[in-house]
Amino acid sequence: MIKRTLYFGNPAYLSLRHSQLVIGKPDDGDLPSDEDLLNPVKTIPIEDIGVVILDNKQITITSSTISALLDNNVALITCNEKSMPTGLMLPLESHSVQSERFKDQLRASMPLRKQLWQQTVEAKIRNQAAVLKYITGSEAENMLIWSRNVRSGDSGNMEARAAAFYWKNVFPNVDKFYRDRYNPYPNNFLNYGYAILRAIIARSLVASGLLPTMGIHHHNRYNAYCLADDIMEPYRPYVDMLVIDIMKDTNEKDLNRSVKARLLGIPVLDVIIDGHRSPLIIAATTTTASLYKCFSGVSRKILYPEL
Repeated sequence: MIKRTLYFGNPAYLSLRHSQLVIGKPDDGDLPSDEDLLNPVKTIPIEDIGVVILDNKQITITSSTISALLDNNVALITCNEKSMPTGLMLPLESHSVQSERFKDQLRASMPLRKQLWQQTVEAKIRNQAAVLKYITGSEAENMLIWSRNVRSGDSGNMEARAAAFYWKNVFPNVDKFYRDRYNPYPNNFLNYGYAILRAIIARSLVASGLLPTMGIHHHNRYNAYCLADDIMEPYRPYVDMLVIDIMKDTNEKDLNRSVKARLLGIPVLDVIIDGHRSPLIIAATTTTASLYKCFSGVSRKILYPEL
């Protein structure tokens, strides 16, 4: 079943009743009255939820609700005053043999990690090439050559070479575009989309019994989601393509409600993985499950989607 993504941009009171998320709408942002609680705006089964985004300073959520969401492996995202995702909560335990899987992950050899990163970079560059083909109508042959020339650990730094060419050509109608999270439009659209994608990947890693902190390539002592940042790389072009479509449909440059609504559809984007069509949120679990098989010695290949 496809899990739902819930976005809250207005004052709300979120509570729990009979394994249901109860959504109340108190007047003036105050705590709800007894009548409000008895007559909620809406109720949603907790088991149907995959991602919750809290984007208003006047949202109240009970501790029992947070606990129930995390028990059901829901990624809970909080936003800052600029409506950009800044916090992510995930369950500490969501797999029955989690400690065993942690050990397999931590025992992974350096050659294996380098091979896994090689596969990741290859998949990312191929998908970036597909985005460029979508824009221009012709194959980006240099990108495809670079993807085939990625070596173990990407020792030739093909990812950076491909990225320089990709970002130079992916937004031809944006004057002097430079990809940086602090730069203006359409970086704001990309940042928001990547934050949602990161939460989806982190959620899937935890569901597969893996430790999202320990990356195969990223190693930042201040980053709690290094592995998520690794595994999301081949999925980023899906966000890029969605942003391209949004830019075709609107002249809006601010991250307004209609743009956010489109970006919140990232979990249900259609992807092809292992020869099957699947929503992105389910494909992410396929990827992380295959990653564990690599760590445990059952397989040597990560399953990534192909654009």
